[in-house]
Amino acid sequence: MREVYLRTEDLAVGYGGRPLIREIRLELARGQIMTLIGPNGAGKSTILKSVIRQLEPVGGAVYLDGRDMAGLSERETARRMSVLMTSHVRPELMTCEDVVATGRYPYTGRLGILGREDWEKVEECLALVQASDLAERDFSRISDGQRQRVLLARALCQEPEVLVLDEPTSFLDIRHKLELLAILKDMVRSRDLAVVMSLHELDLAQKISDYVVCVRGDRIERQGTPEDIFTADYMMALYGAARGSYNALFGSLELEPAGGAPRVFVIGGGGAGIPVYRRLQRLGTPFAAGVLQENDVDYPVAAALAAEVVGERRFQPVGEDAFRRAAAVMERCGLVLCPLEDFGPMNEKNRLLREMAREAGKLRDGL
Repeated sequence: MREVYLRTEDLAVGYGGRPLIREIRLELARGQIMTLIGPNGAGKSTILKSVIRQLEPVGGAVYLDGRDMAGLSERETARRMSVLMTSHVRPELMTCEDVVATGRYPYTGRLGILGREDWEKVEECLALVQASDLAERDFSRISDGQRQRVLLARALCQEPEVLVLDEPTSFLDIRHKLELLAILKDMVRSRDLAVVMSLHELDLAQKISDYVVCVRGDRIERQGTPEDIFTADYMMALYGAARGSYNALFGSLELEPAGGAPRVFVIGGGGAGIPVYRRLQRLGTPFAAGVLQENDVDYPVAAALAAEVVGERRFQPVGEDAFRRAAAVMERCGLVLCPLEDFGPMNEKNRLLREMAREAGKLRDGL
C-alpha cells in the first residue's frame, strides 16, 4: 500500500460561506491519478479550487504530506503542488520559455532572478513535454494543444509532488488530448507524482485513472477504481441520461435505436457489423442483427442500436435454434446486408443465412 500524500478530512466546499458539498474525504498517494467526473455544474472545479486554496474551504481540512495546508505558506505550497486550470493564460510579450520559467519562482529570491540550474530545469521540462521547439515562440501565437503542453511544462518546473488539473483536455483535438495524457502518465510513473484532475471525457477517464470520484452536485456519490465505477447503468444514472446508452466495455456512448419493426437484417460479427449498425441508426432505419455470440465485439453495439438481436451463447457455434430464429426474423425484413467475407466453423450457420438471403433476392452488398 502506498502512503497517502494528499488527503481531505470532512472537507466542505462552497461560496460565500455556504456549503454546497460536505463530507468530502479523498486520499491520494504519489504515483496515482485520481479523476473527478460528474455532470456540468456538479462541483468538480469547486472541489479542486478548494483543494488548492483558490477558494477558502467552508469546513474541514486539506492535508499535504501530513501537514494542514492552512498552515503552509504560498511558497511552501508552490514547492509541493502545481496547478493547471482551464482559465486561459494570456501573458503579453512572453515566449514559451519565459512562461515555463515562471514555474521556478518558488525557488528564486525576492527579485525572481533565475540561475543556471533554473534555466536547465526550464529546458528539461520543455523537453519532457516535447515542446523544446516552442521555446522562442510567442506564447500568445501558438495553438491550444501547444499551449497546454507549455503550461504543463511550467507546472512540472515547480518540481511538485502533487499536480492539480481542471479539465486539461478541454479545447484540444484528439491528437493533443492523447499526447497530453500520455505525457502526464509518463510523468506520474517517472517522477512519482500524485495527480488529481477533472475530466469530461468518460472514455479517457476510464483509461487513465487509478481512482475515480463521482461528484453529483451536493455530494460525493461514489468513489472507487474505474472497474467499479464505469458500469452502463451507473454512468447513465450519474449523468441523468434518459436517452441512448453507455457502453462500459468500450467506454463509449451510443445513440438510441431507430423505432419500429426491423426492415433490414444484418449478418455481422467480429466487428464487421458495427459500421453498418451505426449507419442504419443514422439513417433512422430499424434493423435486426444476428446471429451474434454474446462475446462477439459486435454484440454490445447491436444490442444498443438494433430493434432486435438474435444471439448465441458465449464461445458456442451458432446452433440450430438460433439459426431458425434468425431465419424467421430475416424473412420479415425486406433487405439483408452481410459485411462478412469469411465464415468459419463457429458461424457456418451465418453463411447459410447469407445464401438464403441471396436465393430470396434480398441480399445487397451495401447501403
